[in-house]
Amino acid sequence: MTKSNGEDPRSGNRMERFQQGVRKRTLLAKKKVQSITKDDVKSYLARNAFVLFTVMAVIVGIILGFCLRPYKMNYREVKYFSFPGELLMRMLQMLVLPLIVSSLVTGTAALDSKASGKMGMRAIVYYMSTTIIAVIIGIIIVVIIHPGKGTKENMHREGKIMQVTAADAFLDLIRNMFPPNLVEACFKQFKTNYDKRIFRVAIPPNETSVVASIINNVSEAMETLTRMKEEVIPVPGSVNGVNALGLVVFSISFGLVIGNMKEQGQPLRHFFDSLNEAIMRLVALIMWYAPLGIMFLIAGKIVEMEDMGVIGGQLAMYTITVIIGLLIHAIIVLPLLYFLVVRKNPWVFIGGLLQALITALGTSSSSATLPITFKCLEENNGVDKRITRFVLPVGATINMDGTALYEALAAIFIAQVNNFDLNFGQIITIRDRLRTTTNVLGDSIGAGIVEHLSRNELKNRDAEMGNSVIEENEMKKPYQLISQENESVKPLDSETKM
Repeated sequence: MTKSNGEDPRSGNRMERFQQGVRKRTLLAKKKVQSITKDDVKSYLARNAFVLFTVMAVIVGIILGFCLRPYKMNYREVKYFSFPGELLMRMLQMLVLPLIVSSLVTGTAALDSKASGKMGMRAIVYYMSTTIIAVIIGIIIVVIIHPGKGTKENMHREGKIMQVTAADAFLDLIRNMFPPNLVEACFKQFKTNYDKRIFRVAIPPNETSVVASIINNVSEAMETLTRMKEEVIPVPGSVNGVNALGLVVFSISFGLVIGNMKEQGQPLRHFFDSLNEAIMRLVALIMWYAPLGIMFLIAGKIVEMEDMGVIGGQLAMYTITVIIGLLIHAIIVLPLLYFLVVRKNPWVFIGGLLQALITALGTSSSSATLPITFKCLEENNGVDKRITRFVLPVGATINMDGTALYEALAAIFIAQVNNFDLNFGQIITIRDRLRTTTNVLGDSIGAGIVEHLSRNELKNRDAEMGNSVIEENEMKKPYQLISQENESVKPLDSETKM
């Protein structure tokens, strides 16, 4: 190439270097493929056995569910059929509460208040940014597709709508941050209820002048000077469910205090470390049962979900719109955000989360998936425990990208059908599972981003602590599965490896 042709020789050199790089990578990939042996294949299958089992469980569950749909199983039969999946949900939910408390306490105790503050600020900025992006995506998608266009003749009103003011909802959020009873916070949340009260209101004099002139009896006149008035007032109430927000606030505060206590706080720190270790070993046991439970969960939900024709054209379009929005956020926005901040391949990171994402798809609960998300991030992706223990419990409580997108889209959809109250509980089940998967993916990518941004604080803390955390992680394999027990040599100390 010459300048007389009007072309820049540097552009040609860049193209040649690019082509050489592609050829070089192709040759390396070819050599790697040719060098694969049977032992390599066996080793790969052994390392990824749970992921492969889980993927197979999802495929078999989908096929089984659609095969059983023609039999028109009743509600009782579906519940019996889904019982193995219900057991998995109960096992995972059993571990969520002690896992959140122990993880947050140990995570914040391992950092000083300054590092925790910076890490928390980064996490909050990430959560707010992704939530705002999710809402914007939902609004754009629903405006473009316009799923609420048409009539509402085939729609019906179902359920009782509870009117809640924004001020009371905000105050309830703050109240739940400071539960008066930690034991009660494990199974109850504060919620403002509304009650109707009747008040006696005095009638102004100008309204009673005619009455006073007619009635002579003073006592009767005083009774008629009052008027009954009905008013809705807020009253304290509660709803069943773990007050995760209150437990998160308490655990973070408690962990910071333990960290500042230095040597005096070591016994408590060791206790919560051991508790976290025991919970994760229970997770390793439950992982053996997870594929079977996920298969029956997915099959049962497919059996009980309604047909698109029964749901109606507008609700079918609404479901498709939600799915498109969730896929855009999960496949494009979150990986792009990870790449822009960390400058690494996001799909390698997401590949390590595959088992947690599939579990979220099957269970439709980001909290129930939390134990498996811990395991995937720490073992597969090598994220620092101090990050996962701090970011994941908080993210599972307050970071709901999929939910934000869904609710923003739902609000405009309702407006498009003339503010008609719809029964959203009967919309296709896949949408809810994609929403949960998006939430789990957002929490996990947030952990990777926060770890990258906090690497300097973590290195400084390691230097102060004499690299004790790094040495501990290298010496111990806390979540080693029972099947690998015979493959590893027992250490000299008394600790038993799983």
